[in-house]
Amino acid sequence: MPRGRYSLHDPHDHSPLGNEHFHCAPGPSGWRYVSQLTGPSGTPAGSVDLAIDDLGRPIRLQLQRSDWQVRGAAIDGMTWVRTDPTGEHATEGNVRAHAFTGASPAFYVAIARLLRLSPGDEAVRIRLVSFTAPVLAPRTLDQSWALVARTAHATDNDPLEVDEYQVSELDTGEQYAVHLAGDVVLSAPGIELEELESPPSSFGTP
Repeated sequence: MPRGRYSLHDPHDHSPLGNEHFHCAPGPSGWRYVSQLTGPSGTPAGSVDLAIDDLGRPIRLQLQRSDWQVRGAAIDGMTWVRTDPTGEHATEGNVRAHAFTGASPAFYVAIARLLRLSPGDEAVRIRLVSFTAPVLAPRTLDQSWALVARTAHATDNDPLEVDEYQVSELDTGEQYAVHLAGDVVLSAPGIELEELESPPSSFGTP
C-alpha cells in the first residue's frame, strides 16, 4: 500500500499551494485513493476519496475543500452532487463524460487506468468533468492522452516501470508530460512526489 506525500504548487508561477498526504491500494474490485490536503502553512485544506472499479470507472468520488463538498460516481455518464458551505443548497449535475479530474494526483492514475494505453498507440480523446478548487466548481473539458514511453528502472527488487504520458488540453492547445509508476505520480504539472514509504502498486490485468 503506497503511502506518501505530494507537494502542490501553481504550475504557472510555481507558488506553493500545500501538500497532499495520501495512501492508495488496489483491491479485488478496483483501486482506492485517500488523501488529506494541507495548505502552505500546514493547516487542513480538504480531502480526496476516489474509488475506481477494475475497468477504471469511478464508482465513488468524495471531495472536500473550504467547506464545499462533492460526491460523484459514474452513473449515466458522470453524475455528482455539490454542496455549498451552509449545507442548505445542494446542486446536482450530470454530463456525458468518461471520468472525473481535478488537482489531485489521484485523477491521473485513474484516467491512465481507464485508458490502458500501450506505447505507440494513437492518442485517445477523453471528456472529463473537472472540479476546480477552492469552491469545487464543475467544468467539462476534453483532453488527448498518449503514452509516449515506458522505461524500466532497476531497483533492489523488481524493475520499476515508468510511463510517460503526453496530455493535451484540447480547448487551449496546452501540452504537458505526466510520469506514472504504477499507482503513483512521479511528476506532473503542479505536482511533485516528495515522500514515498513503500513501492508503487502495479495493476493486474482484469
